[in-house]
Amino acid sequence: MAYSVALVTDSTCDIPPDWVRQYEIGIVPLTIVFGDQQFLDGVDLTAEQFYQRLPTEKHHPTTSQPTPKSLLEAYRRAAEAGAQEIIVFTISGAMSGTVESARRAAAESPILVHVVDSHNNSMGLGWQVISAARVREAGGGVDEMLAAAEKVRENMVYYITLDTIEYLSKGGRIADAARFLSSFLQIKPLIFVKPETGTVGASIPSRSRKSAIDGLYKEFFKHFSPGHALHITVLHNDAQPEAEALAERVRQEHSPKELFISIVSPVLGVHTGPRAIALCGYAER
Repeated sequence: MAYSVALVTDSTCDIPPDWVRQYEIGIVPLTIVFGDQQFLDGVDLTAEQFYQRLPTEKHHPTTSQPTPKSLLEAYRRAAEAGAQEIIVFTISGAMSGTVESARRAAAESPILVHVVDSHNNSMGLGWQVISAARVREAGGGVDEMLAAAEKVRENMVYYITLDTIEYLSKGGRIADAARFLSSFLQIKPLIFVKPETGTVGASIPSRSRKSAIDGLYKEFFKHFSPGHALHITVLHNDAQPEAEALAERVRQEHSPKELFISIVSPVLGVHTGPRAIALCGYAER
């Protein structure tokens, strides 16, 4: 169906494809660069293909944000489909210039565009988009959609355990956390996204894979009190069996209202590397 308010986001959102279709969400891809080869995230290169290739690459891949032109094209498609307004949610402005491209494109859009810096990435971004989509589906307008997303954004908890610090330390956007951990090259870093700023912080690292995943679990659930409905995603960088085991533990011990597993966008995997595992979600309040 054609909605009067269109929803657009970028390819780092990690929203399951079924939900993208169900809620009619427009996805604008970022770009992954391997040497002289460029790939549109999720279009020319799948996450699975990326994580298989990453460990064998001699040169560290880089990423680039969508151009204002590509975002403007998404806005125009929404207008042509009958939308009167657009809400676009982007990856944190502290991690990418995507939000600036979205704002520049909004100035040329044929219809009004509300640009929202999610202060997050992956499903930290994706849950905000989904909350807005569900309000829209229930008949809510722009103000209600933005309010719902803001509430989710403020309550978002997102922890990631890395199998190695190698990839984090090569990145520019989230290198603050890497500097904190730079003298501990043999440990398994634990990082988190700060929802108030969209920046990355460092938490308590571990020395083994098992203790790292256990530490991730404990730190994540410290943020939740009993009695609230939980919406949780288990995220992974090509570590499906461990993600499934972690999801089962979450299901048995916390009975979340929603729980699913998603593989992480290559754009984010450039910084976090193979076999990273994350918990991302929020409690209804």
